[in-house]
Amino acid sequence: MRRSVLCMLAGLAIASTAPAVAQEKPLLSVADIHKLKDISDPVISPDGRYVAYVVSGHNLKSDETVSDIWRVPFAGGKEENLTKSKDASESEPRYSRDGKWLAFLSDKGKDADVQVWMMKAKGGHARRVTRIKGGVSDFAISPDGTKILLTAEVGKTVGDKSDTQPPIVITRFQFKQDVRGYLDDRRLQLFLVDVKSGETQQLTSGDFDCWFPDFSPDGRLVSFVSNRRPEGQRGFDYDVWVMKPEKGAAPRRLGADEGDDSDPDWGMPPQWSPDSKQIVWLAAGDDKWIYYAPFQMVVGDVATSATRRVANIDRWFYHPRWSSDGKSLYALIEQDRATWLARIDPETDKIDYLTSGERFGYDFAVGPKDEIAVLDGDPEHPYALRALGANPLALTHQNDWLDAYRLGETRGVSARSDGIDINGLLVLPPDYKPGTAYPMIVRVHGGPVYQFSWEFMFDWQVYAANGFVVLGPNPRGSSGRGFDFARAIYADWGDLDVKDAHALVDKVVEEGIADKTRLGVGGWSYGGILTDYLVASDTRFKAGISGAGMGDFIAGYGDDQYAREYELELGTPWRDLDTYLKISYPFFHADRIKTPTMFQCGTADFNVPCIGAEQMYQALKSLDVPARLIIYPGENHGLTTPSYIEDRLQRDLDWYNEYLKK
Repeated sequence: MRRSVLCMLAGLAIASTAPAVAQEKPLLSVADIHKLKDISDPVISPDGRYVAYVVSGHNLKSDETVSDIWRVPFAGGKEENLTKSKDASESEPRYSRDGKWLAFLSDKGKDADVQVWMMKAKGGHARRVTRIKGGVSDFAISPDGTKILLTAEVGKTVGDKSDTQPPIVITRFQFKQDVRGYLDDRRLQLFLVDVKSGETQQLTSGDFDCWFPDFSPDGRLVSFVSNRRPEGQRGFDYDVWVMKPEKGAAPRRLGADEGDDSDPDWGMPPQWSPDSKQIVWLAAGDDKWIYYAPFQMVVGDVATSATRRVANIDRWFYHPRWSSDGKSLYALIEQDRATWLARIDPETDKIDYLTSGERFGYDFAVGPKDEIAVLDGDPEHPYALRALGANPLALTHQNDWLDAYRLGETRGVSARSDGIDINGLLVLPPDYKPGTAYPMIVRVHGGPVYQFSWEFMFDWQVYAANGFVVLGPNPRGSSGRGFDFARAIYADWGDLDVKDAHALVDKVVEEGIADKTRLGVGGWSYGGILTDYLVASDTRFKAGISGAGMGDFIAGYGDDQYAREYELELGTPWRDLDTYLKISYPFFHADRIKTPTMFQCGTADFNVPCIGAEQMYQALKSLDVPARLIIYPGENHGLTTPSYIEDRLQRDLDWYNEYLKK
């Protein structure tokens, strides 16, 4: 807006002795989302000199989210793109033990199936190692570098790319899964591949899946996770297993618990100790509590199969890993609105935090001499890698372009609800003026057992740049506050969490920050569900956006992937109809809704299918309440197509502008 004036002033400054006028930083726009880079999968080289990692971003030409393998010196320096693929994506970098080679997954090639590739650790020409029908899901390199252990699907339809697919025949209890699709006879099994010859052996078989393949450091055993109990699909009885890396070898289960050990949905594999004698993983509580109970660290003795809990505190643990000498454990531990990296003594359970403050830790890597690269961020900075030490060193700078923009200030906010402190985050417009009441957007999180943390939220910053205050409440049901706080909404969705969200809204309105006549609400997944509850319980919101939400859980049973969770928490619709009706009040009492609401979904979403959005949209149209339905073709629960990602954010902004800025 002021660009031409500033250029003129700058020209005058050159021609005279008048001081130059500093150019004001610009505000974020929706289109800037394509500049964001996502950092993931850090791993430190065996000599401790480099950190390899994955950088994902948007390819606007192909309209895809793509990824490459990068590396950076642990001591800091130039970041190098090792793969530079134009028409493929690479992920999951793994160093060989001697540090000479780097293996990874890639979908490049004519068939576009994901396979294991290898190249020199410094980059260069990559060689395809595997040719697995249907592609590879996960892999590990043997300590001597001669073998690849991997998981891949087997089944009648695996690798079938014909135009006319055969009928899908299903006999499982859980018969669909987001991204993976309908679950017919396909099963994930272990394979062993010779790196040099490509010779492939299938190690496991049977009516079960295997996840998280890995070699013991001495190469004598391999580990994996599988649910092999009778009727295991009805619960979460995943277990850690070990076996010799030989065809026909008998697997042996570690531990005797019937709970959820190393749940594959959380993507955090078990980790071997350096001496190959122990394995650490994350374990849940009783199946009844599903994800309400924080996952804890468990150490299993490989020789005896005995297990024990480590540092059993009422908080979530993430990504447990061993120190280089095997005497300590590292893990991310969730706090209220923050997640910090910690070192844990498995003998005394003593916890020492290595990071602190208003930060969100996402992942980390440990080197051969306990070098640590942590992947974390804060409200002004997306996730980036830092080398920890006396003076933490920034290693990656993929998103430093944000430093040139004006961002909104993020503050903590708290309110009392039923005598309990309810916390959240508040983002103010970059030009915020105290004493002015702004239109406010309440963004509610998914889960429900999740929380908003001190992390960078691009959409919140775009809303703030457009003159909105953004409130992110962490009501009861959220994580970060322990088991009792999370399970308060167990089988009672849309009650206490609604009250808590309203309490925080009231607090911000009372402080004169938000205009009570211009309130909007929105979210995705359980955030969409909670949006349905909020607009059905109060007419204060003038605009709602329910993404991948659900208002009728009787219709959800059997249509989404959560039959196990429904039956454990809610029962069955024919036996516990009152419970289902109680939590389905947004649909069965849709006549209470007066808020103009936009509903969104992806056609391939088996997590929260489109029926949830479609039914609520149809109900509001029947009631002549302003409503709109946006359907994203081919998208799963999380949108990955860049044009759709931009479209959704722009539509959200336009919807809030239309109803909150009149």
